[in-house]
Amino acid sequence: MIKRNLLLICLAFSLQLSAQSSKMFSKTEVIQDLDYLYKALKESHYNLFAYTPEAQYDDVHNHLKTSINKDSLSLLEATTILQQLTSSAQNGHTEIGFPGQSYIEFASAGGKLFPLELAIEGDRTLVRKNWSNQTISPGTQVVAIDDVPIQEILTKIYPQISAERTYFKNAKLEMFSFPRYYWQVFGEKDNFKIEVLSNGERKTLNLSAIEAIEDYEMKREEILSSKMELRFLGSTAFLNPGNFGGDTEIYQSFIDSSFTRIQEAEIENLIIDLRNNAGGDDSFSDYLVSYIADRPFLWTSNFSLKSSQLLKDQVRKERDTTQPFWREVLVHKNDEIYPYKFEAFKPQPEAKRFKGDVFVLINRQSHSQSAVTAAQIQDYDFGTIVGEETGDYPSLYASVFYFQLPNTGTTVQVSKGRIIRVNGSTAEEGVIPDIFIKDYLLDENDEILNGLLQKLQNE
Repeated sequence: MIKRNLLLICLAFSLQLSAQSSKMFSKTEVIQDLDYLYKALKESHYNLFAYTPEAQYDDVHNHLKTSINKDSLSLLEATTILQQLTSSAQNGHTEIGFPGQSYIEFASAGGKLFPLELAIEGDRTLVRKNWSNQTISPGTQVVAIDDVPIQEILTKIYPQISAERTYFKNAKLEMFSFPRYYWQVFGEKDNFKIEVLSNGERKTLNLSAIEAIEDYEMKREEILSSKMELRFLGSTAFLNPGNFGGDTEIYQSFIDSSFTRIQEAEIENLIIDLRNNAGGDDSFSDYLVSYIADRPFLWTSNFSLKSSQLLKDQVRKERDTTQPFWREVLVHKNDEIYPYKFEAFKPQPEAKRFKGDVFVLINRQSHSQSAVTAAQIQDYDFGTIVGEETGDYPSLYASVFYFQLPNTGTTVQVSKGRIIRVNGSTAEEGVIPDIFIKDYLLDENDEILNGLLQKLQNE
């Protein structure tokens, strides 16, 4: 049961589960996978060098190959090297996921972790959750671990995380959790000496490592926790649509019934919660938006794709090639970039639409399609965006597909498409809220929702 729970955690985060983690790989095999990976990324990514010049990428590739100084490597060691090549694209949707299978085996064998979850607020690294036997309040600043400054530790972890900028790397580090990444990069330790700053006072504390399963995984909740929910807060309805994926019929039934109940309750304000949301598919998000739209709408002003042999192979194997979207991939030449046009989505019949004031909550954990949807609502003026800037860009390289490396079996996610937000802006920034409210520590204290409700009450 424990292994099953951990496996579900890993699957939820698209972690790497395809390879055999107990197998050792030769130096030659890992270098071959590095070469294959770089060639595949160049051939299949929409624009691999959008954020990193090719010469710089070449240097990273060569450095990683020459840095391998062991004759054989574990799957964890190989993954840690391979991740650094994909993350050099500085594209959050092009990545090799956290080494989930290696982590499961480590945890199941009684492995231990650093006992503090951390949140990164500006230039400060703060305690978000304390699983240790010491009294450490949330919000306490962590200055150093084992005499290593926390910023130096973060700098060593960042190459494992694919993201366009440090703000998004920090969000992903929070999402997957600091204890897991600290284990991947620095290995298992039994004890930690940490330096903290609280109320202007510096302290040194000695912490014991905690059991990865019993003391960590079984006690915590993942940050990406979006679940379908409708509740009423006076004259305001609070709607969390959940992630934009899963069973279409179940999802649409929930949205339909929610708006029926909202209409029956004669609600004045609607709050749609897109925080801590993994994203998903535009067909789901557009169905939600159709209930607050007053005219036909698109989810992107421009969408284009790059065809490649790897993509074609995956499409023929796993997709319905009678569908126009996938058929187009096959008819275009390798390396060809082509536009794909979506039909405008129609709003619900007027009698079904919500016509009151709409507010959409976002935070740095509004990922992928949830960020795109927030931008869509903002650009059409269908609602007011409330919260903090998203980590993901709303104009981004995404629309991913997957392939495996030949020797290690590592799964690689790569962006085959380019999405431009509705207003046409390609600014390298997240969705900027109309009303800014900070999500401090990403904890149970809901500053964004409570702050908005207070604002509505005062109006």
